[in-house]
Amino acid sequence: MKALIKLGGTLLDSASQRDALAAQISAARAKGAELAVVHGGGKQLTRYLAERGIESRFVNGLRVTTPETVDAVLKVFTGSVNHELVASLNRAGALAVGLSGIDGLLVEAEPMDPALGAVGRVTKSNAALLRLLVANGYLPVVACVAGDREGRIYNVNADQMAVACAAAFGAQQLVFLTDVEGVMDGDRHVRASLTVAESRGLIESGIATGGMLAKLNAAVAALTAGVGQVRIAAGAADRVVERLLAGEEIGTRMVTGEAPAP
Repeated sequence: MKALIKLGGTLLDSASQRDALAAQISAARAKGAELAVVHGGGKQLTRYLAERGIESRFVNGLRVTTPETVDAVLKVFTGSVNHELVASLNRAGALAVGLSGIDGLLVEAEPMDPALGAVGRVTKSNAALLRLLVANGYLPVVACVAGDREGRIYNVNADQMAVACAAAFGAQQLVFLTDVEGVMDGDRHVRASLTVAESRGLIESGIATGGMLAKLNAAVAALTAGVGQVRIAAGAADRVVERLLAGEEIGTRMVTGEAPAP
């Protein structure tokens, strides 16, 4: 199984939860799974900025990224959050390597909107570095920062970063571990499975909003780009990584066409 696991920043804010997920990811690697990890860190970044008297501003859910904020993005995403996660993974037995999209031009981006500052839209992902590391027994851990060939640095939405890396890596499965149990329908019930068409229906009807809207858009993009399936599940669930990679019906399974029978 080749999979990419995206960890939301909220899950990494607690040392105990971070260590628990690191142990599960390390155990999955030991059983032969080919894995790469992408992580966010928005909660940590907001706190870092607030401690320095800098207000976080958002437009359509994206953080306005001024030159001052870019410096904070590097310190938090590629610095403390990435290295704390790498340290937890290494303590659990994984040979983790901290990266960002800047490294080896793993993920290239361009400005998304002048009003957002240095927020990037992914234009290209080259997974050669991921494949090189995985083939040699390492676990790549990618922070959601991208670059371009002119040396510019971009803050990239972590879900979009995960999609770009998963598609280029040839992942059979993209796993979003979040702070919710899965995708809810209009009756607030978690959907066990969703097709692309059903996902678009939740988006167009306005049922999916906020963070889940972003997840669904990312999931549809991943499936369209050739990722076999996308899983969205609660990172705090018991043995969540093992169960998802084993195919257990936990959270929401998203596929391109007709949803598989449970």
